[in-house]
Amino acid sequence: MSIMMPKRMTRWVVGALAAGVMASVQAGTTQADRRLCLVATAPSASALRSTVSHPPSAQPQAIPVMHTEGTLPHQGIYDISNAARRDFSYMRDLALAWHLAGDATSLSRLATYLDAWTTTYRLSFNPIDETSLDGLIDAYQLAGDALPEATRTRTRRFLNELTTGYLQQMQAHQQDKRGTWSNNWQSHRVKLLTMGAAALGDAHLMAAAQDAFVRQLNANICPDGEVLDFSQRDALHYVVYDLEPLVRAALAARTQGHDWLDLTGAEGQSLRGALAWLTPYAEGVKTHQEFARTTVKFDIARRQAGVSGFDGLWPAKTAAALYWSASLLDTRYLEMARKLNATPPRWLWAAVSCR
Repeated sequence: MSIMMPKRMTRWVVGALAAGVMASVQAGTTQADRRLCLVATAPSASALRSTVSHPPSAQPQAIPVMHTEGTLPHQGIYDISNAARRDFSYMRDLALAWHLAGDATSLSRLATYLDAWTTTYRLSFNPIDETSLDGLIDAYQLAGDALPEATRTRTRRFLNELTTGYLQQMQAHQQDKRGTWSNNWQSHRVKLLTMGAAALGDAHLMAAAQDAFVRQLNANICPDGEVLDFSQRDALHYVVYDLEPLVRAALAARTQGHDWLDLTGAEGQSLRGALAWLTPYAEGVKTHQEFARTTVKFDIARRQAGVSGFDGLWPAKTAAALYWSASLLDTRYLEMARKLNATPPRWLWAAVSCR
């Protein structure tokens, strides 16, 4: 069944993550309306079909191992992995084409991609290598009930392995003081755990994810909102890379009725506070020379290799997806999001009209 897309600007619910409209969130609440609203122009059915008619490759690029973390382009399996993970955003696009445009061909193709990846890929539990699995999770959450039973069963098994594996790792390393258990790596673990728990509808896993989220607030965010990665990397690039997965986690939690935007750590740290710390830079009131005093050798290697974004002033537009995502938690972030980019990121297009 095709869904007609109105041409006018309207309010949209993020269907990949929730159903209904988000009410305004009052600070300090722990239970929240499950509905998320996005103010944006929805893609037309023809645009969605056009998007999925251009796959990243003729066939799924499923591989048993992905690895790009800590490597430069053309090193090791970087290029192969980078190409393969484009399948995940394509899966989301296929799910959107089915969900919003009623395109049965896209649903069938999505099942093919899910089958290929869930039977081929072996989870490494490296959150940087696997953070792009959020596209696979979104695709399942959008289309799960309509998928063939065998595909649905395999995908749920894969998501259960992913969520329980990341949870077990985080629980085993609660006292580990090494950076990867408190910096952006941990934020990406929290994201994958939370999104997986929401997709599975598992209340036990969601409760564990909330505990992990609060621990990350304590370990990663200062009372004034500065994140740990900024002190280590001297780069707003890593502030965004740290906060984006935490906002994605908060969005997944909202679909289960929880408000994590205003959850607080032991010293009052919160996701809202961290976004407030970044806002003057996003507004252009403050500027920052990126990676000038980084303590990480790999940052220097990337700068010397000419990798984009590892030198010069921080470009505020790179925070657009972060603020568009945050606008679903609190519409006060919408103005900033629009200033940075008039168009929301594609994953937010998983939406139907608010009623």
